[in-house]
Amino acid sequence: MGTVIRDATAILMDAATGSTPVTRSLRVDGGRITRIAPEVRTEDGDTVIDGRNRLVCPGFVNAHTHSWEYLAKGRYDNLPLELWMLYSYPILGARPLPPDLVRLRSLLFAVESLKNGVTTLVDDVLETPGQDFAQLDAVFDAYETAGVRANISGHIINRPFVDTLPYVPDLLPADLLAEVRALPVPTTADYLGFSAEAFARYRDRAGGRLRYMLAPSGPQRCTDDLLAGATELADAHGAECHVHVLETKTQAVTGREFYGTTLVEHLRRIGALSPRTTLAHGIWVTDRDVEILAENRVSVSHNPLSNLKLGSGIAPWRRYHDARVTLGLGSDGCSSSDTPRLHEVIKSAALLHKVTDPDPDRWSSADEVLRAATLGGARSAQLDAEIGSLEEGKRADLLIYDLDTLAFAPWNRPDLHLVYSENGSSLRTVMIDGEVIVRDGRVTGVDESALLAELRERLPEIRRDQDDLDRRNAAFHEPFEAMYRRCAAENVGVNRWAG
Repeated sequence: MGTVIRDATAILMDAATGSTPVTRSLRVDGGRITRIAPEVRTEDGDTVIDGRNRLVCPGFVNAHTHSWEYLAKGRYDNLPLELWMLYSYPILGARPLPPDLVRLRSLLFAVESLKNGVTTLVDDVLETPGQDFAQLDAVFDAYETAGVRANISGHIINRPFVDTLPYVPDLLPADLLAEVRALPVPTTADYLGFSAEAFARYRDRAGGRLRYMLAPSGPQRCTDDLLAGATELADAHGAECHVHVLETKTQAVTGREFYGTTLVEHLRRIGALSPRTTLAHGIWVTDRDVEILAENRVSVSHNPLSNLKLGSGIAPWRRYHDARVTLGLGSDGCSSSDTPRLHEVIKSAALLHKVTDPDPDRWSSADEVLRAATLGGARSAQLDAEIGSLEEGKRADLLIYDLDTLAFAPWNRPDLHLVYSENGSSLRTVMIDGEVIVRDGRVTGVDESALLAELRERLPEIRRDQDDLDRRNAAFHEPFEAMYRRCAAENVGVNRWAG
């Protein structure tokens, strides 16, 4: 028995029609799209969905996010990245989160994502002070239950945090500097061994829907041998290697101070760029950096909401497109953007880059943004052969919107309504591997009310721990702010701030 969607308005994102709406019928069998045509046969026992007044499109790929920040959503404001990280990624005092709370956090994140049309998560999971398999198992278990597709990482920092930023060691009190440097950090062998075991442990999890990926935090936060080793291991397993690079001007200064060059050039020199590499952010890149990324077929995940909220800058959208660098879209973490909802990301990406150039021919287009939210994200996740467009043979990860809503009235161009008018409120059905995961606004395999009730019960303890960590790590605030302001005043050859 299969599923047939008959006579729908469809945005296929395929090579022939792209984001141009067409009228099509689709057949789904065994988790895959088996037929797309003006008319599709039905068989006894098929589920038939009337596609009239419906829009069908590929599920969205959140190409960079951090589910582990979910418990700090709505907690911080007006902090640049380097100061925000003091509190959301505490240097001192963090205790391992119990696996049951990791599972709750991950389920809440998955539910909110699914209800906004995200069918694939690139989830860069960091646990402080470190990650173990019980915690990572909890994320995989949660996502298997929710039904979402995901790349799930072991995120790693293997340098003392105070040694990942320029000027900070000279600004910190000696006793505080010594305390941080005394904290244990994983070795390259530790991380690569953990990751090799993770590939074996999670192979074919949920029928291949859930995959492990490598995530060295950034070139300034990891040793060269770890970065190169992670790139090699990702290539060996056909997996994504996900790295934060040049999110802020401070990181541009860091490259110059630490390596005498840009962070992108440093990654090239040590052999840590490949077609399986995705750079998160990539804002403060030079024109030569963009060329290097294109030459090495590296993807970039663009995160406009968090870049705006943290004041990081505006990524060079048009330069990336001119160089044919693959772009995906990410929400980033729920503490830096305060949402996992990709509709908000899509609209912000479509609008933000219209103020960076007076030439409208160089503005971001709805087609480009929809491509980044689907095929681009799938390419960055190493999944474009399976998802990202509606094509025969691909996995049936798709969304069905009700066109008879205010968001789509007065029914002009559905693609423009989807980008600029829709916020997820018209979404009626989410399918992943041909299974209905969201029906009429409810995730079918999860009791959302029970999750929220459990969260309310546990909030007093969660907030007490967060408040304690904020107080303890506030000791770093003044020196880190001095570092930030010094970097902000320096000339790095490019400017990604506006106004």
